Amino acid sequence: MSSTQELREQLAQQNPEFRRLLEEHQARDNRLKELSQKGWLTSEEEQEEKRLKKEKLQLKDKMESMLRLRAS
Repeated sequence: MSSTQELREQLAQQNPEFRRLLEEHQARDNRLKELSQKGWLTSEEEQEEKRLKKEKLQLKDKMESMLRLRAS
């Protein structure tokens, strides 16, 4: 296991904010997987997919920022 993965797991256990961000990130990832399994998307689903991707990236950025602060 990489040190980054270990640090991520430690933060998830010790920091409620990091854990919340991780859970939200996973929820969006799960929904994106559901959408990708569909044969075609309605225009609403396409908009949802774009929104979810943006939100997922924002959550990842916040988690990475917290990891950098913790590692330094």
